[in-house]
Amino acid sequence: MLFVGMAAVLWGIGALLRAPVAARLVMIAILYGGVLLVHLTLPTGAALPRALGGSAASWGALGVLAALGLGYGAVVRRLKARAHPAVPPPAVPGQFRPAELDRYARHIMLRELGGPGQRALRGARVLVVGAGGLGSPALLYLAAAGVGTIGVIDDDVVENSNLQRQVIHTDARIGMAKVFSAEAALRALNPFVTVRPYHRRLVPDMAEGLLADYDLILDGSDNFDTRYLVNAMAVGLGKPLISAAMTQWEGQIGLYDPTRGGPCYECLFPERPAPGLVPSCAEAGIVAPLPGIIGSMMALEAVKAITGAGEGLRGRLMIYDALYAEVRVIRAGARPGCAICGHLHAPAADQGQTQKGKG
Repeated sequence: MLFVGMAAVLWGIGALLRAPVAARLVMIAILYGGVLLVHLTLPTGAALPRALGGSAASWGALGVLAALGLGYGAVVRRLKARAHPAVPPPAVPGQFRPAELDRYARHIMLRELGGPGQRALRGARVLVVGAGGLGSPALLYLAAAGVGTIGVIDDDVVENSNLQRQVIHTDARIGMAKVFSAEAALRALNPFVTVRPYHRRLVPDMAEGLLADYDLILDGSDNFDTRYLVNAMAVGLGKPLISAAMTQWEGQIGLYDPTRGGPCYECLFPERPAPGLVPSCAEAGIVAPLPGIIGSMMALEAVKAITGAGEGLRGRLMIYDALYAEVRVIRAGARPGCAICGHLHAPAADQGQTQKGKG
């Protein structure tokens, strides 16, 4: 009875402190060990063993029975979990699960986002071109923000030299395709989003079909051929494009959306730089946190574009100089005669003449 009373007191204290059941069982096991030690070390006729009752053999048998009972219960629970694995309740269209409401609570309390903004993020489909320096932080924050469907296309694999700045990848995933490494990271970060990895190079034959399935495009590629291709496809499909680039200590980002009055990428950069004029990161180097800053800006502009919060970078180019901590924003309008989007900005009279001529 003394042992039962002390065990009950320990259990009650644990309950008041909201200790896990496992922790309370450990406390009782320690108490049992003390009782068994008393019987093994003190003479049988001593006061304390007599107060506790029984003998070392009987207490030992009790411990064995308790261990068998606990072990049996653990096995049964494990078998039940395998037979009926715990899965989150299915999502109801238009409604958030309780876990999602808790996850996105800091978004929902923002006046500029709120529930409607978070719902818009959940229903959005965003394609990220490139899973490297810019794609890494952009993908992570898109997933963290709750963008419902995230596509990522890249034909490269993770290399040791990437890990200085491409924070979505890990040392253990060296040699893995970047899109699958990114997929693993995003699923671990937010199981409520859908990730679509495309381990291939973006080429004209498939670019239009791929981009057509998304609402917004983020271009973090590292070559001009891909940038001009993505821009042309985005303009043709009427999709807004957030494009960024960086080198050494400087990065730039803009939102290109000629369908809604802004310029396209080729309006600002009509010609490719001469070979060697813009060296790659491998040739010129790059400071590690810079991709995190510019890539996070891409994700932030994506959130604003999807939800309509604030003022985006449509018609503006932001340039960030990390070495001197300076930010410049340049106004950028559509370029008359642009080969990609010029037809979208032609005066109404010209458009009428064009239509008349076609007839």
